[in-house]
Amino acid sequence: MEQEHFHRVQEDLRQPYTALREAVPGVMSAYSALSAAAMAEGALSAKTKELIALAISITRECDGCIAAHARGAARRGATTEEVAVMIGVAISMNGGPGTVWGPRALAAFQEFFGG
Repeated sequence: MEQEHFHRVQEDLRQPYTALREAVPGVMSAYSALSAAAMAEGALSAKTKELIALAISITRECDGCIAAHARGAARRGATTEEVAVMIGVAISMNGGPGTVWGPRALAAFQEFFGG
């Protein structure tokens, strides 16, 4: 997978997301508030929540989700080792598709982490 792929995924989604936000502002603002509340520091750290979200992104096979949560995990201080261990859990819960989408998640994390 080429470097900067997941940055491009986010860029490709930016305009359609903006258009949808303009078309259904109530829905999108409610989703944004839900996401902010769910990802806030609390009993679980924001980093742990990003790792959980990244694992779910693998099982949902969602490149946009992988890009967003790999970036979030990198920004919140996750390590490559933590991401790799989480991917192992996602593979064990997801089977074969996890072996395809897990490496994509690791590549996205490394892209946003810087190596």
